[in-house]
Amino acid sequence: MNRVVVTGLGCVTPIGSTVEDFRTALFSGQTGIGPFPDFPEAPGETQGLRFTQSARVKDFDPRQHLESGIVVSTDRTTQFAIVAARQAAQHSNFLQHHAADSVAIIVGCACGGRQAEETETAKLYTRDARVHPLTVTRTMASAGASHISIDLGITGPVLNISTACSSGTHAIGLAFQMVRAGMVSAAITGGHEAPLTFGFLRAWDSMRVVSPTQCRPFSADRDGMTLGEGSAMLVLETLESAQARNAPIYAEIVGFGSSADAHHITQPAPEGAAAAMRKALDDASTSPDGANGLLDQVGYISTHGTGTQANDATEAAAIHQLFGSRASQIPVSSTKSLHGHSIGATGALEAMATILALYSGRLPANAGVTQIDPAIDLDVILNVPREATPRLALSNSLAFGGLNAVLAVRPFGDIERHP
Repeated sequence: MNRVVVTGLGCVTPIGSTVEDFRTALFSGQTGIGPFPDFPEAPGETQGLRFTQSARVKDFDPRQHLESGIVVSTDRTTQFAIVAARQAAQHSNFLQHHAADSVAIIVGCACGGRQAEETETAKLYTRDARVHPLTVTRTMASAGASHISIDLGITGPVLNISTACSSGTHAIGLAFQMVRAGMVSAAITGGHEAPLTFGFLRAWDSMRVVSPTQCRPFSADRDGMTLGEGSAMLVLETLESAQARNAPIYAEIVGFGSSADAHHITQPAPEGAAAAMRKALDDASTSPDGANGLLDQVGYISTHGTGTQANDATEAAAIHQLFGSRASQIPVSSTKSLHGHSIGATGALEAMATILALYSGRLPANAGVTQIDPAIDLDVILNVPREATPRLALSNSLAFGGLNAVLAVRPFGDIERHP
């Protein structure tokens, strides 16, 4: 079994469209949440929504990154995917060292090309107009994975994972397993999503889980999530290949766990989330108490933390269920308070944030909270990042449908201490 490390990062997010900008915003608490603009497909209709905030990628002009033919034939979500994957590949410079057919592309996208879909559907239903001839390929969820393959010339396995809000984490977990097992020598993996259309927001508005103010995970006065968009991509390869070419190494992925609640389509159950975390620790050959002492103890949890009443209480209960008396001593935070909830991409953004936290020795703060819900009883990092060097971190994603995915990650400095 190969050891798997992260050697490249790329992103297009509401808090930065380069890794350096994302990292700066992450540790300065700079939020990407703000008022959303009018929608071209429904001008003047935004006042019908109960909320006015979203986390949008600002100043993204696809023409600055992509050829005109690609711009007109792709949806915004696919454009995010291509740009973030290019960044990660250039960052790692791994393609010169791996055969094209031994590299996998495993990405998560749950919503597909929502903007293209709504624009063309509106033309059809309101004017009976002919839709764009590439509507099918612009709207399919796997378009991002396919375009990354074409753009980078990768001919190995190419897959899109759609498991709602866990899509990006499931994708990274599968890519990790494939590299570890030797099925491929490297992978580009992560998630992308651009779902902030009027119809999408109206659908979520009907569920009454979106905050009319702003996402405040674990806050006593939390009132819902804030929807977002973006993309984050990682390059994974074996430790052996990374060291042979003297590549930058940002972290080692050491475990992956997934589970299903088998409980309810929207209401989470703590047993499912606890099971996914336990499986990730089992996969990393450790336990909630640290099978090999302090170096194997979880020192940070990047939570799913949506800011809804149900999710935050359930995730906290799962952490207590699994870690027992240690639960309230483990630092936790949710970066959704900065970049919003980007559905299929959110797990990838949070995995990248976790990797940067371990690499930098700083844990991001949970923004927007003045008083933690006392029922949560967790060590929620508030106001400013916490200087810390955890030996092991978990990155949680808990999706609608009860689909849970968790990554276990170690900082680079521990690689040689854990043969």
